Amino acid sequence: MRRRRVTHTALVSAGTVLLASAAVAVAVPAGAAAAGCSVNYSVSSQWQGGFGANVTITNLGDAVTSWTLTWRYDAGQTVTQAWNATVTQSGAAVTAKNVGYNGAIPTNGTVSFGFNGSWTGSNPEPGTFSLNGVACTGGTGPTEPPTTPPTTTPPPNGPADITVNSATRYQTVDGFGAAQSIWGSAWSTTDTQTLVGMGANQLGLSIVRTGLSPVSSEWATHVNSLKTAKSYGSNVKILASPWTAPAAWKTNNSRVNGGKLKTDYYDDYANHLNSYVQYMRGQGVTVDVTSVQNEPDWHPDYDSMDWSGTELRTFVRDQGARVQNTRLMVAEAVNMNYTFTDPTLNDATARNNIGYIGGHLYGTEESGRLRPYSLAEQHNKPVWMTEWNLHAADGGGSNIWGNPANTAVWNETLDDIMRTVHKSMEANWNAYIWWYGKRYYSFIGDGESAYGTVAGAPLKRGYAFSQYAKYVRPGYQRVALTKSSKASPLEVTAYQGDGKITLVILNRSNSAVNNAVIQAPQNVSRAEHYLTSQNANAASQPTTVNGGQATINVGARSISTVVFTL
Repeated sequence: MRRRRVTHTALVSAGTVLLASAAVAVAVPAGAAAAGCSVNYSVSSQWQGGFGANVTITNLGDAVTSWTLTWRYDAGQTVTQAWNATVTQSGAAVTAKNVGYNGAIPTNGTVSFGFNGSWTGSNPEPGTFSLNGVACTGGTGPTEPPTTPPTTTPPPNGPADITVNSATRYQTVDGFGAAQSIWGSAWSTTDTQTLVGMGANQLGLSIVRTGLSPVSSEWATHVNSLKTAKSYGSNVKILASPWTAPAAWKTNNSRVNGGKLKTDYYDDYANHLNSYVQYMRGQGVTVDVTSVQNEPDWHPDYDSMDWSGTELRTFVRDQGARVQNTRLMVAEAVNMNYTFTDPTLNDATARNNIGYIGGHLYGTEESGRLRPYSLAEQHNKPVWMTEWNLHAADGGGSNIWGNPANTAVWNETLDDIMRTVHKSMEANWNAYIWWYGKRYYSFIGDGESAYGTVAGAPLKRGYAFSQYAKYVRPGYQRVALTKSSKASPLEVTAYQGDGKITLVILNRSNSAVNNAVIQAPQNVSRAEHYLTSQNANAASQPTTVNGGQATINVGARSISTVVFTL
């Protein structure tokens, strides 16, 4: 990496004008504005392909509240981000305009601004500048500092360690969530509020997965919690997943041990799914997504039903349109097995009857499918990871899940759970849904005495997951970023939406990365930093903001979120 510092003071002949005055905003009579002005242009730092520059205009003339400075980059340089001015570029012509928060500039005053840019080959400084359409004619010597300091902010912190590139965009995020108890009691109102709420010590889940029972008399169990999730949370989606059809419709005449749906009951099963959706709708609960089958490739000794990929294709092709006021999902295979989804995606009629592709994470990484699903992307079908459950740390002793100091629990949360959330986002998946939200090893405790959790109280794993769920909201789009060698230990994804840019940062190394500089694509009005580690729960961290940059300390063995308000 090369760096240099170049300082250039422009002295321009009186007749030189870069852009026609009719094309430039004039705040005061042109001659008055430019009389005696001079421009100090300095390249404060330079690296391969990029540079930072500072510009100071002195002796502006009469007091002004608006100014426009123009110059040319004839060597092909391009301005990328600016602070304390609005800088635009058309070809070689660059235009910098005052921003309102600089306030009025005093007579014979000084104003400064800066920007980052890119370059190839060479990076010569401009030779001429014009202020309000008239060439600057001031002297080249150093100027006395103004008696009233300019209302500006300091230049940024130099080359960034993480640079966000919002021009390159990936998937739209549908959300992060967890399942209710499929066979047990419903979440209480307080439980639900803790899980989906956006306040302090709430986790911000935006998807709730619920079981679609084969027995209609059981559908009422979760109505209140689902209504609470929809009304109390922010843009919460409901996913309904069936484990089995009614026993009489299956080849084994049983709810358990797999068995297939008899083909002459395909229409009945579609009507069954539709009846559930309409029942919930009548209770004030919109079921956004309805799965055709949970784990069609698994037949355990509990509720289950077997399908092949071809059978799923046939069902959604011929019967999918019967299920109204929701979008169907295929097919929640155990390890995102494409065998169960490709046939539907490859059939135009079947494909048009579904809205989503679903799959689970059990063995998915080992099978090489924790990666973009190109066929789903080709047909614009969002991919949801709808279940994973891991709590191998159970063997660490009594009360471990209620003890935030337990290292085994934190290591599993960071190195397994949070790592796979990160990789799912890098794989362009649109949602990540954990297993039960309320369980001793999950997001809020269930009070099971052997593991030391308090029923309804947020757990360490919940705070860690909230670093995604609470700050990366439905509708945000993942965007590109680059990292310096200093930031290489960090696993980072960035998102843009609602006038914010949000970064989620995993530091699974044993060393902190201090004074990490994050560069946003534009100036930011505010930056927030929240961190969860073995010793902190989504705790607010100090953040220094400078123009379009923020400086943070990323603790060892932590997950944190930085939110820029643009």
